[in-house]
Amino acid sequence: CVSMLQLPLVVTAQVDVVLLLVSFLSLWTRLTQLGYPNAVVFDEVYYGQFVSLYMKRVFFIDDSGPPLGHMILALGAYLGGFDGNFVWNRIGAEYPSSVSVVGLRLLPAVCGSLCVPLVYLLTLELRFSHLAALGAAVLLLLENSLIVQSRFMLLESVLIFFLLLAAFSYLRFHNAAPHRVKYMGVFSYLLLLGVASLHTWNLIGDRTLSVCVQCVCRAVCLLVVPLLLYVFWFYVHLTLLHRSGPHDQLMSSAFQASLEGGLSRITQGQPLEVAYGSQVTLRSSASQPIPCWLHSHKVNYPIRYENGRGSSHQQQVTCYPFKDVNNWWIIKDPDRQDLVVSSPPRPVRHGDVIQLLHGMTSRFLNSHDVAAPMSPHSQEVSGYIDFNVSMPAQNLWRVDVLNREAESESWKTILSDVRLVHVNTSAVLKLSGVSLPDWGFRQLEVVAEKHFKSQSVGWTVEEHRYGTSQEQKEREAELHSPTHIDVDRKISFWAKFLELQWKMLTVKLEDSEHKYSSSPLEWVTMETNIAYWLHSSTNAQIHLIGNPVSWGVANLSLLAYQLLAAIYLLRRRRGFKDLPDGAWCQFVCLGCVCVGGWLVNFVPFLLMEKTLFLYHYLPALCYLHLLTPALLEHTHTHLLSRATHRRALCVCVTAVLVSVFLSYRTFCPLTYGSPELSANQLQGLKWRDSWDILYRRR
Repeated sequence: CVSMLQLPLVVTAQVDVVLLLVSFLSLWTRLTQLGYPNAVVFDEVYYGQFVSLYMKRVFFIDDSGPPLGHMILALGAYLGGFDGNFVWNRIGAEYPSSVSVVGLRLLPAVCGSLCVPLVYLLTLELRFSHLAALGAAVLLLLENSLIVQSRFMLLESVLIFFLLLAAFSYLRFHNAAPHRVKYMGVFSYLLLLGVASLHTWNLIGDRTLSVCVQCVCRAVCLLVVPLLLYVFWFYVHLTLLHRSGPHDQLMSSAFQASLEGGLSRITQGQPLEVAYGSQVTLRSSASQPIPCWLHSHKVNYPIRYENGRGSSHQQQVTCYPFKDVNNWWIIKDPDRQDLVVSSPPRPVRHGDVIQLLHGMTSRFLNSHDVAAPMSPHSQEVSGYIDFNVSMPAQNLWRVDVLNREAESESWKTILSDVRLVHVNTSAVLKLSGVSLPDWGFRQLEVVAEKHFKSQSVGWTVEEHRYGTSQEQKEREAELHSPTHIDVDRKISFWAKFLELQWKMLTVKLEDSEHKYSSSPLEWVTMETNIAYWLHSSTNAQIHLIGNPVSWGVANLSLLAYQLLAAIYLLRRRRGFKDLPDGAWCQFVCLGCVCVGGWLVNFVPFLLMEKTLFLYHYLPALCYLHLLTPALLEHTHTHLLSRATHRRALCVCVTAVLVSVFLSYRTFCPLTYGSPELSANQLQGLKWRDSWDILYRRR
């Protein structure tokens, strides 16, 4: 073995000096004075709350997308020693000395820095020259808006990094394969799937390649691996956040009970099976995002409503959005008088007929052929009072366990979603969603409806105890003092995962108009900006404003590509091939990646009804900066045949790059917050009347 070893050992490496240079400059522009300002900047007040919840292992929902981005922000905070003890309630609030500001902002800044060399490498994978790759890197390097967004604890730089990384990784695989054989990220993922499908279709015609191997590799890389990673990060998310938090009420009772604190403190040790004699609270499955419970109180419906319709004048039954002793009901066997649980308990099963007795008023849950107060096409639901009139009690209800696994399924606390069907009329007990007038204390109307949708009629037993008191006075005291039995009850990861996916898609968290919100069309023309931070006593300030020159060049490139593509297609339709097949494929691939990337990251915002900001445009903008130098190289190589024309193009490109740099330098005070400018200087930076630049006159 020693004789086979030849000394000296020599390692030969190729180093792209230009790549190293742009990487260094990118790190320098994004990481310099990262701790300034030592105050909460714009959406740091939003993301900081989630970081604090991660530090304290408290559950939350953010409907913006998968949790990986938040976890990256939390990782940086954790590495910086942040313990979550900071109140994120005001933009501009000073960070205390115990909080590492650099730690909070470091990972987003690193991700933003890596976007520049990624664009360089991505241009090379599109088969353009190193000079075009350098041009794309310079445009990203000197883009003021990307610098600002990278230097704070915000998610966009992380999102852009992974979008570019995904595109680069796939193209690298595609280019090498023949020789070796957010909720916005999803649109870029679909774009990659489309490009991969196009490449696979082209490969089918190549008999020198194993098509099956190519298809399997692409399916694994673009379908299986992303799905596994998606599930894995949610597993980590749900494992870390095991404590009760501010968004518990958005989730089902079973989900809430699986978290430490909150509902689990109330429900821990409750009996699992609902039995005859059980005392329960019933939460409506339709009451989202605010929960409510079946409720009654010693107040009757008005004899006549405001519109002149008459009522039964029975006791009101409502849905009440707060914990209250009047939310308790007793499950009674219609054939027995007992209101206590027998020994052994007799569980209520799917298909059983029961009565529901209100615990505090001893009125049976009742319905009859009387129109509901606010929903006249549905039946009124009441607590039955015998007025000795021709209106007998109709208080029998059939229990349908909607999520049963067997026909004899028992009714389970928290886990079962049940439908209560009125035996006399076959109407279903449900929440109408309408608030009652003042006579109903603005509580929510409960009705019985014959024509229903199964997903909106479920009820869940949330709090549960076995009743032991037959007499009313003793029972009232019992309802105020719950007892517990030690029973361990958990739901699986998959149940929590699927519920969380549904909530993220359907639950709309509070979304209000903002001073700096804007429309997508305003982004393209740079008619808007965002004031991220303003010093409390000076004119030092930070704004999200793009580099006007590179922004304008990006728009021109987009128009030029579309015009050129239209001309090429028309001429090819008439039989004229202006480009060799290789150059045409390169041009089409450039459009799929760059123009396609711009479209999937911009067009969806035109269809969204939500508060939007300028930073939502940054992923789309990156693809245009990638397009610009590649299109210039295409023009230089394939459209300009004369040397004088090519030299003129080079002069114009040089002038544009100098203008980009000068524009970057001009807006640096608003990008980094220093040096402080005078009021006149700030007025000079207001290149558009619609920009909101703040200043103090002295």
